[in-house]
Amino acid sequence: MKIKVIEKSYQEVLKEPAKKNYKPIKTNHLFRYLLKLVSKKDLNKTNFKCEKINMDKISKKEECLFLMNHSSFIDLEIASTILYPRPFNIVTTEDGFIGKSWLMRHIGCIPTRKFVSDSLLVKNMIYCVKKLHSSILMYPEASYSFDGTCTPLPTSIGKCIKLLKIPVVIIITEGAFLRDPLYNNLQIRKTNVSCKMEYVLSKEDINKLSVEEINKIITEKFSFDNFKTQQEKNVLITEPFRADHLERVIYKCPHCLKEGFMVGKGIYLTCKNCSSQYELTENGFLKGQNNEVLHIPDLYKWERECVKKEIENGEYHLDEEVEIFIMKNYKCVYKIGDGNLHHDINGFILKNDEFTFKQPSLASYSLYSDFYWYEKGDIIAIGDNNMEYYCFPKNSYLVAKTRLATEEIYKMLKEK
Repeated sequence: MKIKVIEKSYQEVLKEPAKKNYKPIKTNHLFRYLLKLVSKKDLNKTNFKCEKINMDKISKKEECLFLMNHSSFIDLEIASTILYPRPFNIVTTEDGFIGKSWLMRHIGCIPTRKFVSDSLLVKNMIYCVKKLHSSILMYPEASYSFDGTCTPLPTSIGKCIKLLKIPVVIIITEGAFLRDPLYNNLQIRKTNVSCKMEYVLSKEDINKLSVEEINKIITEKFSFDNFKTQQEKNVLITEPFRADHLERVIYKCPHCLKEGFMVGKGIYLTCKNCSSQYELTENGFLKGQNNEVLHIPDLYKWERECVKKEIENGEYHLDEEVEIFIMKNYKCVYKIGDGNLHHDINGFILKNDEFTFKQPSLASYSLYSDFYWYEKGDIIAIGDNNMEYYCFPKNSYLVAKTRLATEEIYKMLKEK
């Protein structure tokens, strides 16, 4: 899936009209049926199955909030199938509207910017429930998982549930991450996919529980490790490209500790500095040359701890040349040229000869970062409600590290 790009200067972009805000639309039955129909081919290839837990306790006509983990590009196909024929609106990242705003609105999408405070989103969700009598599908992680585990959830989710006052159903997929993990450039692997759909909170539960108690329940339900599940169930991924671009996630060598020298190719992850090599086995382990067996989510946690120590010691900073794209409306993204992106404990500074944009560290608990974004490359995105800045670093391994640093800096400052 690609995105429309137009080259302009920053000053020319400022003259472009801002995006228009529209009320959400309730999808008609035909659109819901077509979504299910086009999803059938992919899901049939995965022998898709859905386990429903306590769903008999809720009416098929009752508005619900469906919270789903975000592991793969097949997620919407799963939701469109298991929720049919129930009408629902989908909270969607705004850049998904570029070049296809009419279509996105008519399949029920509600635009929002990732990791940017958005009061309009909550109003639109309430409008869907109260006026359109439609359910809501939301991916509370906001970003795709890098390492197959849950990304940090916003503490605002409990408050949102309190405001909506509708039952909560949680959908957790299994196998979707293994089918096409984000680091692997959308290469499809052959594996089964399933999900569990569980009725978790009733209106009465929501009324009596505190925001903190609701957040705890949601966090516990969003506890998963796709690699661990693969290993426990001995799910074999035999494709010869399964380690391609794994350096996006495991960017630091466990042996020599150097960053940016890891290369994932074929079934191996190799350090170009010390020549250490790890095989990504068919059942999801990283196997070293001395029969050392490593777990990818554990390595990602280790990288997080390394970043945390850099921050605590005052050693962390990012200073990187980037290619800059801007989204101001749904017409396209504007390519404005090169610039510099700086990040430290104080936040982000993005600048070139025409502008400077600053984003403080407490602006967001995480970072919109992505691999193979619309098939263009790896991005770090910052911005506000007026414009989004998509930055393509020259060293793509910095995408994961900067997300980790953003999250750790936010936690550190909030605890002070």
